[in-house]
Amino acid sequence: MSIFEVRGGNKLSGSITPQGAKNEALQIISAVLLTAEEVTIKNIPDIIDVNLLIELLGEMNVKLNRVDRNTCIFKADDVNVEYLHSKDFHKKSARLRGSVMLAGPLLARYKKAYVPKPGGDKIGRRRLDTHIIGFQKLGARYDYDDDGSFFQLKTDGLKGTFILLDEPSVTGTANILMAAVMAEGTTTIYNAACEPYLQQLCKMLNRMGANIEGIGSNMLIVHGVSKLNGTEHTMLSDMIEVGSFIGLAAMTQSAITIKNAGVANLGIIPEKFQQLGIQLNIKGDDIYVPAQDLYEIQKYMDGGVLTVYDHPWPGFTPDLLSIVLVTAIQAKGSVLIHQKMFESRLFFVDKLIEMGAQIILCDPHRAVVIGLERETQLRGITMSSPDIRAGVALLIAALSASGKSIIQNIEQIDRGYQTIDTRLQALGADIKRVI
Repeated sequence: MSIFEVRGGNKLSGSITPQGAKNEALQIISAVLLTAEEVTIKNIPDIIDVNLLIELLGEMNVKLNRVDRNTCIFKADDVNVEYLHSKDFHKKSARLRGSVMLAGPLLARYKKAYVPKPGGDKIGRRRLDTHIIGFQKLGARYDYDDDGSFFQLKTDGLKGTFILLDEPSVTGTANILMAAVMAEGTTTIYNAACEPYLQQLCKMLNRMGANIEGIGSNMLIVHGVSKLNGTEHTMLSDMIEVGSFIGLAAMTQSAITIKNAGVANLGIIPEKFQQLGIQLNIKGDDIYVPAQDLYEIQKYMDGGVLTVYDHPWPGFTPDLLSIVLVTAIQAKGSVLIHQKMFESRLFFVDKLIEMGAQIILCDPHRAVVIGLERETQLRGITMSSPDIRAGVALLIAALSASGKSIIQNIEQIDRGYQTIDTRLQALGADIKRVI
């Protein structure tokens, strides 16, 4: 397996452009199964998770025209639904979380689907209850195969209904939405997720002929249609990459411009980094992060210690808590990081502590970071990437540290960040991929 060799301490400079949004791509690419006509998707991130999903569609006999690594034309006019019965499908689809997104479109168009046990990150339990209960309310039946670890879903025809989600799950909302667009009658999805990526999916489906109201709110009203058409869609910039590059600039005392950052769709993300004391100059759709010798974490008005926690949109995304945590290491002041959603996502902090960070892991969900104020520099060590976001957080720490760091299991990073090593090399980072 490949590793990253990183020699830290370099100040970086230049411009970097975020890739297309990973979390949007998994929804949008799954939606091509809803029509027999051509769907052109642009700004696709060239990363493992997305490429695996495209590969799965190809093996289901979806016609693929990969115009370039970031553009693909899909045509699902002769889908081999029987491929879903194969051991090969169960094995490959279980390698990534995004494969669950195929269930909604398949139920809508083919009246059957298979949902494998979730794969992907080792960040804690990822339940499928929201998806399955939503499908049941639309009229699907399910059986669970213990031996194969997958759900088998069937329906005689989906019927519109009222669905109150137990959680505003992004993937759950998207999956149920894609099933509902071709259900008979009207479906109301309340407590729906409303992230920009979910809004993008709604807009794409409407261009295909769907009838979805309430886009951007937590109540989606879906009037079912019998057929959807082809369309063209361009992904937003990946907000998690934008946040990662802000944290990278701050930790390495670098001046970096983030081009085409999709500022209008970043929500509260810039404000959270500004609360850490990081200066951001927004010019049009670009974000300039100037080099800062020191940044100071804000306190609450009553003098209390700042808490940064994850919350459904328009709250702060859990995917950036690892980045905020590592960025706070060299700040002046303290911050409490509260990761509510996943119980294993903070366990990488032991490596940061070994590098010299002052972090108290209170429990699986909370950690206190006491800023070093640049009085001491982190030191390079050998470490392993447990998941996508922690992997990049460790990479940021390594780039700011003295000496050499070795990062193992970098396939986890590659799952979410497109050619991150070569893109950072262009900014002056000393990072080498060793096979």
